[in-house]
Amino acid sequence: MSSTRAAPRRSGVIIGVLAAAGITVSLMQTLIVPLIASLPALLHTTPANAFWAITATLLAGAIAMPISGRLGDLYGKRRVMVASALLLAIGSFVCAPANTLIPMVIGRALQGFGMGVIPLGIAIMRDVLPPQRLGSAIGLMSSSLGVGGALGLPAAALVAQYVSWHALFWAAAGLGLLMTALILLIVPESPVKSAGRFDFPGAAGLSAGLVLLLLPISKGGDWGWTSGTTLGMFAAAAVILLLWGWWELRTPAPLIDLRTSVRRQVLLTNLASIVIGFSMYAMSLITPQLLQLPAATGYGLGQSMVAAGLWMAPAGLVMMAISPVAARLSAARGPKTSLLLGAVVIASGYLLALALMGHAWGVLIFSGVVSAGIGFAYAAMPSIIMSAVPVTETAAANGLNSLMRAIGTSCASAVLGAVLANMTIKFGSVTLPSEDGFRAGFIIGGGVALLAALIVLTIPGRRAAARRRTGEPADAGRKVRTH
Repeated sequence: MSSTRAAPRRSGVIIGVLAAAGITVSLMQTLIVPLIASLPALLHTTPANAFWAITATLLAGAIAMPISGRLGDLYGKRRVMVASALLLAIGSFVCAPANTLIPMVIGRALQGFGMGVIPLGIAIMRDVLPPQRLGSAIGLMSSSLGVGGALGLPAAALVAQYVSWHALFWAAAGLGLLMTALILLIVPESPVKSAGRFDFPGAAGLSAGLVLLLLPISKGGDWGWTSGTTLGMFAAAAVILLLWGWWELRTPAPLIDLRTSVRRQVLLTNLASIVIGFSMYAMSLITPQLLQLPAATGYGLGQSMVAAGLWMAPAGLVMMAISPVAARLSAARGPKTSLLLGAVVIASGYLLALALMGHAWGVLIFSGVVSAGIGFAYAAMPSIIMSAVPVTETAAANGLNSLMRAIGTSCASAVLGAVLANMTIKFGSVTLPSEDGFRAGFIIGGGVALLAALIVLTIPGRRAAARRRTGEPADAGRKVRTH
């Protein structure tokens, strides 16, 4: 397969296009953030209904990542990546002229289906890039989710404030079409494909289970965590996912190879991905609120939406800059070391947050530290996963890993949303999260990062994983010389 590898000069262009595609997709996550408070009025609906414009993207993205990964393994990764980028563009075109809820929700769901671009891009990199470029390229692609989110917030705020909120979606549509064209022109098709047929029952079962799991996680605070709707959906999700697992273990061509997924290296990395995703979202949820609350509260920093986005944007650049450093560390010490370091750095950043949260420059510092840790972690996880799965399953395995991160962010939204909703103060006629609520959120984010570090310690290292694959005894390499 070495003859199919891209030349070093061309590989740089391929990496640039794939990373840009990942950043474009991640922009869709923050595109609507500046509009959250205004959405009910803009769409002529209630605040509860307007929330579906956010939830639709979350659910569609969670479904898309593992399914698009498997489709890529079967029918061509670039082909499915192009389809994902086109769905993003089409969804943006649907949203752009919308003034009511239904077309906005449909368009946002289509945008969410574009999330498959990131795991597909990582899998293409493994198949076509020279080995010496692979580590840093995967790190850059993995960090694109955070980079796009950090850079997209101030850009979206500026456009929404000074042009029109409709322009946000017209611009997103143009970016989607541009990325589609660049992928077709520059990114080669992967020569690695898997045999078999697509598992339609498995895709339907996983989609239903994920919707029934993630929807009450997202809406449980509004519905009530002990309400019949919330508990009923959780129960239905458990039943459907168990039946789905039974089917996947028995079908000859499963959507996700659960036997591979429960290998210790893969399983523990996916568990670490859930808690790392939780830690990442804690900063994304708390920091904008802290920056924008009125200074008269005594702890709010009184920044506008645009200014808050600008204070947060450098964190995305830190994440991008750390990618090559993480790649060199992974090459020298193994990706497990990078993942462990990332979890510890994230926890350190939240510890700094407790001391620096009273200043905008302090937010700049601790968010940069947390982002550096996320950069190390996100660069390492795909490498660990791909070293433990067959080359014909890389896209599906990366899609599942991305799904685990999405579940972590959803859980963070629910947990921290509940914390901030219950730890409040009265400020005039409105209720705001309290300083103690923010501190509790930072402590939870740091604690979860430490939990991630403990999980990482149990992941087999490179030598142990290699011995498991080859059947080499555990004491190999320590034989006593006899001459």
